[in-house]
Amino acid sequence: MDLRTTYLGLDLRTPLVVSASPLSEEIDHIRRMEDAGAAAVVLYSLFEEQISRETLELHHHLTTGTESFAEALTYFPEPGEFRLGPDGYLEHIRRARAAVDIPVIASLNGSSAGGWTDHARLIEQAGASALELNIYNIPTDDQLTGAAVEQNCLDILERVRAAVAIPVAVKLSPYFSNMANMARRFDAAGADGLVLFNRFYQPDINLENLEVQPHIILSAPMALRLPLRWIAILYGRVRASLAGTSGIHTAQDVLKMVMAGAAVTQLCSTLYRHGIEYLATIEREMVDWMTTNEYESLGQMRGSMSQINCPDPTQFERAQYIRSLHSFKAGSWRV
Repeated sequence: MDLRTTYLGLDLRTPLVVSASPLSEEIDHIRRMEDAGAAAVVLYSLFEEQISRETLELHHHLTTGTESFAEALTYFPEPGEFRLGPDGYLEHIRRARAAVDIPVIASLNGSSAGGWTDHARLIEQAGASALELNIYNIPTDDQLTGAAVEQNCLDILERVRAAVAIPVAVKLSPYFSNMANMARRFDAAGADGLVLFNRFYQPDINLENLEVQPHIILSAPMALRLPLRWIAILYGRVRASLAGTSGIHTAQDVLKMVMAGAAVTQLCSTLYRHGIEYLATIEREMVDWMTTNEYESLGQMRGSMSQINCPDPTQFERAQYIRSLHSFKAGSWRV
């Protein structure tokens, strides 16, 4: 069975890609991913705060006491002249590339168009096959307009795109006022891929300690519907490769995403639940389904159920929403 696909210009054996998570913090885990059938791996994210904090700490230690003599102020460059960041992440890229033959995609996570984006060049030099920009931002300034939020995201991409030659994907939030327009703008700004969608981890309140605390919940299969819908709508409308993530747990989920138009599917929660070796099970079940349904390759089905190829395109739009509500039977659910 031909499961080959192309993502970010990379030729992959299958559409099964491991998404950014702590699973990739160990080189042994990355080897196991390759052995189990992963076509590529996105490394855990390097965060803007890590890079900024390290730069500020170094600047503090270098400049402490320099105000004692006026001429001492010229001994050290300003922070903006440094190209710093956690060296451990760069070394992890090098070690991962040496350990496996599959592409290793680095991940930068941030929310502003600041100096942290310059670290993309170091990531490229460390040998990353591509870079995923995880733009994680929850605007809370009530004076900040939607247009300004959108432009900030585009500025981040353009700054990174200008710094590196390797492929760059953008992991998007679904909360833009016009998702289709933003996808087109990211595409025009040079994104080689769009990853749909970023999951915003919501805090909880601890009633015992009366503290706000992080609370991570693995994705549920129902989360598949949002990226499925938008990949189906965007397929054929943008040049960038489309990657589906969140809610992808089974071979059937992967096949649905490919039919919608995804080049790859990124897996995480299902590997936490079932183990890294579950990748092999997903691939085997994909082949079984395709054989039973007389498919010879993944290319035959890609985009077959996208909006531009669907016999009834309104299934992805408001008409289907109205139809669903009208078809709902109150007696079918216990309240």
